[in-house]
Amino acid sequence: MKFTAALLALGFAFSANLPARQWKQAATGKVIEAELIKIEYGKAHLKLADGRVGQVEVISLSLEDQQYIATLEEAGVPAGGGVAVDGADWPHFRGANSDGISPDTDLLDKWPEGGPEKLWVFSDAGMGYSGFSVVGGKLYTLGTRGDEVTVICVDIASGEQLWSTRIGTDDQQGYNVGWGHGPRSTPTISDGLVFATGPKGTVACLDAASGDKKWSKDLKSDFDGQAGGWGFSASPLVDGDNLILGPGGRDAGIVCLKKDTGATVWKSDDVKPGKAEYATIQISEMNGQRQYIRLFAEELVSVSADDGSVVWRSEWPGKTAVIPTPIVSGNEVYVTSGYGVGCKLVSIDSSNNASDVWMDKTMKNHHGGVVKVGDYLYGFSDGAGLICQDWKTGELVWNEKGRYTTKGSVHVADGNLYALNEDDGTLTLATVSPDGFEMKGQFTLDPQSENRNPKGKVWTHPLVIGGKLFLRDQEIIVCYDVSS
Repeated sequence: MKFTAALLALGFAFSANLPARQWKQAATGKVIEAELIKIEYGKAHLKLADGRVGQVEVISLSLEDQQYIATLEEAGVPAGGGVAVDGADWPHFRGANSDGISPDTDLLDKWPEGGPEKLWVFSDAGMGYSGFSVVGGKLYTLGTRGDEVTVICVDIASGEQLWSTRIGTDDQQGYNVGWGHGPRSTPTISDGLVFATGPKGTVACLDAASGDKKWSKDLKSDFDGQAGGWGFSASPLVDGDNLILGPGGRDAGIVCLKKDTGATVWKSDDVKPGKAEYATIQISEMNGQRQYIRLFAEELVSVSADDGSVVWRSEWPGKTAVIPTPIVSGNEVYVTSGYGVGCKLVSIDSSNNASDVWMDKTMKNHHGGVVKVGDYLYGFSDGAGLICQDWKTGELVWNEKGRYTTKGSVHVADGNLYALNEDDGTLTLATVSPDGFEMKGQFTLDPQSENRNPKGKVWTHPLVIGGKLFLRDQEIIVCYDVSS
């Protein structure tokens, strides 16, 4: 039985009284006995005999455990309480598995001339470069309307706004720097709550159904945080009952809060990186330990999910800004930055010692992101255009630098690469393959914003979910039908 990416995105809670059983972590062989409570966003929630509930990535479990979970879902075990999601959900930046790969299947494999059918246009998303989260038929994003940082909820079927909530003010000072103002981060959805970070440091928790504010914090005043030159841009990370943020500064580079109240659980006192930088924190399970991984300007650092203590560190020669999210695969972590820095693959041994497998300048990714499919990486590299890179060696497999594949962001769905050219908003569909670049369609986002800063570009990453393609240029969101 194949445990597909679509199934990993499923969520279901169990009202049936399932007996406790043994669960095995594939990488370490560690075995625990626990009761399965629910599957949510690719994680199994397991209840131990002493009542504690922990989480583990489904893909980190043994094949036998994965097959057991798949069998339960296929057998239609009755759902209980909690929030259930399905394959048409994308709960946070880079998706349920944090890999930038859509769980969608049965999509158009080629586009007609002019691109896929346009379904609707929403023209009041506000200024900014925030991405999309999609849960339960609703799209969530951020934008600055006038001088207000606003969380916006849009109905997927109609393209109509359901609600909007002001979470802070945006005076455009201190972070605009000529490239345009507005939020850069993407909201995160979990258990009926929305978590959002504004460019000036506001963090807010809202009710996902109504938009009502539950609580708010400020990364600067509450945690002595220090933004980078383009503002706070990392997206919030939810892990179980906790919310993980990276305020930077002199006090603690990473903090953990209770997601329902905003109360501080711990601060990572050994991580004092200065500016917060822009990469979103990632979850990993290595050597039987749950960890949070964050890329800062001068180091890649992993801290314990239990108390924020440093587990391992790896040096990084960041320049100006480090933005792309690290990619975690087993006990290896891939990082890349623009401004001529390059990329490297880090391996973590059984004693939590970090060492470089390789380091080169094949991929110099500014902020469009990189996606790993199999043993290959796909993304835009400064100067080289769209490239395919070998994960194991770092070597260039192929590159395509044409008029519409110069620089931008990438997304993968149903075996195809969606490559968005930032200069003019042209989206290219191409096969995801190390064998070479094969274009299957191309069109240009329309309409585009007339209010975008002249230095700004089409920087919001594309998203395919639920058979729909979402593109954004500032206040304009356009939805297309890419189902077959």
